Amino acid sequence: IAIDIMEAAKDVDVVILLSGDGDFDLLLDKVRDSYGVATEVYGVPALTATSLINAAGNYHRINEGLLL
Repeated sequence: IAIDIMEAAKDVDVVILLSGDGDFDLLLDKVRDSYGVATEVYGVPALTATSLINAAGNYHRINEGLLL
């Protein structure tokens, strides 16, 4: 996922990530700082790392009722 995003970030305006994994916080920082790409994260608050929420330009909460 990270490699795909790094390659695509050169050609897009926004990176949208559907994940709660805090390991992606550095990735979002990198694409924003290096390519000027806006970043958005969709995740369930209880399952999304605070560092990822903070790294996202916009964080969108997924209602837990939508989970299977």
